[in-house]
Parts: sequence; structure tokens; C-alpha cells
Amino acid sequence: MTTGTFNDTSVFPDPVYKETVLRPLFDGARDHHVEGFRLIDRAHLVMLYQTGILTIEQARPIAEALEAIDREVDVGSLTYTGEVEDFFFLIEKQLRTRLGPDLAGRLHTARSRNDIDHTLFKLGLKHRIDPLLERLAHLAQTLASVAERESKTLIVAYTHGQPAQPTVFGHYLSAVLETLLRDIARLESARDIVDRSPMGAAAITTSGFPIDRDLMAHLLGFSRPLQNSYGCIASIDYITSTYSAIELVFLHLGRFIQDLQFWTSFEVGQVYVPNAFVQISSIMPQKRNPVPIEHMRHLASQTVGRAQAMITIMHNTPFTDMNDSEGESQGFGYGAFESGGRVLDLLAALVPALHINGDRVRQNIRRSCITVTELADTLVRLEGLSFREAHEIAAEVSRSVVSIGGDIGTDGYEAFQNAFKHCTGRGSSVGPENFAEIVSPENFVRVRDRFGGPAPKALAQALSGYREEISSIRSRMKAAQLRETASAEDLHSRFTALLGAR
Repeated sequence: MTTGTFNDTSVFPDPVYKETVLRPLFDGARDHHVEGFRLIDRAHLVMLYQTGILTIEQARPIAEALEAIDREVDVGSLTYTGEVEDFFFLIEKQLRTRLGPDLAGRLHTARSRNDIDHTLFKLGLKHRIDPLLERLAHLAQTLASVAERESKTLIVAYTHGQPAQPTVFGHYLSAVLETLLRDIARLESARDIVDRSPMGAAAITTSGFPIDRDLMAHLLGFSRPLQNSYGCIASIDYITSTYSAIELVFLHLGRFIQDLQFWTSFEVGQVYVPNAFVQISSIMPQKRNPVPIEHMRHLASQTVGRAQAMITIMHNTPFTDMNDSEGESQGFGYGAFESGGRVLDLLAALVPALHINGDRVRQNIRRSCITVTELADTLVRLEGLSFREAHEIAAEVSRSVVSIGGDIGTDGYEAFQNAFKHCTGRGSSVGPENFAEIVSPENFVRVRDRFGGPAPKALAQALSGYREEISSIRSRMKAAQLRETASAEDLHSRFTALLGAR
């Protein structure tokens, strides 16, 4: 066993460490976070000057050097050489070259790579969450518009893979929309957590310098500072909240997409996909393959997988600043926004193009006797039967009609009268025309006018509420955008004034 002082002659960085860790981290910062670094440096310099931590004689040349770096360094062409540890130290090296070590080093007063990193990652997430929210709002608006267009279009609703009851396509799409609006609310809530600035936490415990954390949050476009400084560098719930919300968005949309796959099958055929979204077989001329639905399904699954992986990466990590939540993990997570965005764009284009095959819907309704639930309900109301008695009569009618491949409206009346008399010992007051009306799909939908139902008044009320909610979402997004634009303009104005101050 060796004891005493090691004679360590190694030189940083080890070549393997350089290629497997440092280079990918540098490339990730170069590709994703250059603008974030730029904003943080400028905002921090303005804050140091505004609070009197730096004098104008110190702050002005640092501002001029930052401007020169922006002009003279082609960041996109940079390759990692190992001369500095990471992108942060590359900028610091550039400052030292222009200003000397004493003045250059003053920019890092009262901050750490810890609070810088988490601020960078939050800025990166905000700039990805906002376009995703815009796509989600657009999809929500699209679903609302198509639901209104299809508010009287009959479809077969399925449970357990079997025909269950008739409804209208607008009612089904409204269910998808209502879920989507809850998913949007979850993502908005996650964005609120992302929108709290860690700057000023420094390494862990803030600083003895008189920093202004509120000013830093404002200049960087955050709504406010995150309060606890330890939590600023340890509580990565801004990551888990974001990717949990994304996972649920695409998990839920994937179920809708799977229904479209099922409903466009030859055997069901109640949804028609136009030619613009259909590919043909290379060998079977009769095939119409709506493969965009499959692409949406696997892209939604990829998005769920990426989001879930981000949450898993955070599992069982220590409650502190750690590399698990940083550069490479952040870059990996961004893939969820890319694949998810493709799903939303394609779905928003496909849904308005879909058409319901009315002939096939009526054929499936006829073959499956799915209006018979309303026969049972009507017998309770008109004949004073218990629901169980009425259910048994309706079930017998259904069995009789299905056995002959008939239509319940035209072929079910005789079976109904026989079943009614067998069960009650008397004849029913329901005549043939009334029976046909009772078991029609139009009547089935029309009488279901309770809150949340598919009848015209109830559905119109729901759609009105959904539109108000979508409008509120867009208003909140617009307010956040205006606030962040104002912050960017203020930072530019203050930094420019700093450059010109004498």
C-alpha cells in the first residue's frame, strides 16, 4: 500500500475524460445555451453596477469587453480543445485576455456556476415550453372548431373495444379537448415553477454582497426569484414538473390517436382519412394506409419515453447541486419538445381533414343495436317499470334483432311486444312508430341533454366554456410574453446606458 504524498504528474484534462465528458458538455452549451450565458452576464453586470458593488470605472470596460466578445467570437465554429474546462471558463478567458485577471474576475462577484447553470436551464426550458404551449393552444382551438362543426354528426362510441352507444363526433372530440385543457393547465403550472430565477443563490447560501435578486429576475424575464437559496440549486422540481406534464400530454393524446387508428380500420371504418394523408402499398394496389396516424402514435410514445426518462434520471439523486440534472440531461430532455411538437403540428392538421363515414356509422349502429339502452330508459319513464325489468326486455329485443341481422327500428317491434308481455303479463302502450323513434340514434342523442351530454344544448354550453378557457390560456401566454419583452428591453436599455456612461 502506498502512503504519503503522491507524485502526480498528470495534466488536466485526461484525453478520455475530455472526449467522453468535457467535449459533449461544451458542445451542448454551445448549441443550446449561448444566448442564456450572454443574458446572464449582461444582467449580472448591470445588477452589480446598480447595487454599487462595481463602480462605473469597473463596469464600463467589462460591458465593452462583453460587446467585443459578441462581435469577434464566432461561437458556432468553436471546437473544444481542452484549454479550458467548459464554456463558462471560455468566456472568462476571453475577458481576461481583454481586461486582465483583476478586472475580468470582478464579473463573477456574488455568483457561482451553480446558480448560473440552473438559470441557464430554466431559460432553455421556458423558451421550449412557450412554443409547446402555443401548439397546444392551437390544437385545443382546432378541436373546439371541429367539435362544433361535427356537433350533430353521429358516431359509434366504443367501450372495451365493442360498440356501446351512439353519440356525436363533437361530443367525443370535446372529451379529448377537455382532457387537453387540463394537461395545458398542468404544463402552465410547471412553467410557473420554471419562471422563478435562481440567480443570487450563488453556490448555496446567497452572498455577503448587497445583491438585488429581484432586479436579476426582472432583467432575465423571470416572474420573480425562487426564494430559498439552497432550493435554487437543489430543488430540480422545475425539471420533474415540466417533464411530468409533458408525459401526461402525450400519454393522453396517444389514446386519442389510437382511437383514430381503430376507427379508420376497414372493419370499423367510421372515420375517413383524405388522400392527402394516405400512403399506398408498394405491392397491394387496393391499400389505403393512413400512416400519419401511426407516425403520431410512435412519436407520442417517443415523447412519453423521453419525458419519463428525464424523471427517472432525477430519481434517487441527492438533494443538492449535481451533474445528473445538468448539461447532458437537459440536452437529452429537449428531444421531447422536438418529437412532441411534431405530433401536435400533425394532429392539428389531420383532425380538421377527417370525415365521418355516415353510411358506415348507421350500418354499425344497426348491426349492434346500440340504441337499446334508450328503450330500457323509456320503458321506465313511460311504463313505470323498474330499470332491471326494462333492461331484461331491451336485452331480449337486442338478441332477437341481432340473431336475424336486422335493424332494431324496423325489425324489433314484434320482439319488443313479445318480451314486454312475457315480462309484465300485459301489452305495451308503445306503438310501432313510437318504438322506431325511441330506438333511433337521433333520439338517443337528443334526450341526453344533461350537463356534459351530447345533446345540442348541453354540447353547445360545453363548447362555449372550452372557448373561454382557451381564450384565458392565450391571454396568460400573451401577458407573459409582454412582460418578458419589457424585461428584455429594460436589460438592453440599462446595458446600453452602462456602455455610454462616463
